[in-house]
Amino acid sequence: MSIQNWPANERPREKLLSKGAETLSDAELLAIFIHTGTAGKNALDLAREALIKAGDIRRLLNQSQLEFCQQPGLGRARFATLQAALEVSRRYLEQATIRDAVIESPQQTRLFLRAQLRDCKNEQFACLFLDNRHRTIAFEQLFTGSISSASVYPRVVVQRALFHNAAAVIFAHNHPSGIAEPSQADIEITAALKRSLNLIDVRVLDHLIVADNSIASLMELGQM
Repeated sequence: MSIQNWPANERPREKLLSKGAETLSDAELLAIFIHTGTAGKNALDLAREALIKAGDIRRLLNQSQLEFCQQPGLGRARFATLQAALEVSRRYLEQATIRDAVIESPQQTRLFLRAQLRDCKNEQFACLFLDNRHRTIAFEQLFTGSISSASVYPRVVVQRALFHNAAAVIFAHNHPSGIAEPSQADIEITAALKRSLNLIDVRVLDHLIVADNSIASLMELGQM
């Protein structure tokens, strides 16, 4: 049955407008983006099938164009729509963090860093540059690859801190393994970066490790 023939309070779009987006299931949210169905299947049917095949909505959004478009009823236009929605959400979190607002909510910062780094295939080392009131100046992904003294260069970090005239920084990198526990290399490079930045009077507030479903703080763990 077409979604248009459903009672109004059961249609995903009308349900969102009347009760709020948070009341919708993953399949209902996805159906809004899919918009129309195919012969014998409505948009919600296609959404449910895609989610079952992918495992969950995160895995579905992380699929390549080829993987996504191989599924019946889905194609390039719907892939583009969902990727655009994903990028909008990333930019929303970025602007909520980087809008000259003082960082008062560690949770907001963690949400932003998770959105930026969690799904990266390779290890990425990034930095939030802050002014003396802890307002975010910029976010940059500085290095790619295994985190060690051989791949994270304190000189480059110092150069970028001077470029942004930063008074403080928050480091972050992802663990594609899905385990947030800091390695000895993580601890050692953080100490090396702190020593280098101390020379130009830039404080290191934290180093966050982003894993699949968790974030570890070296500051909270007493490793800084």
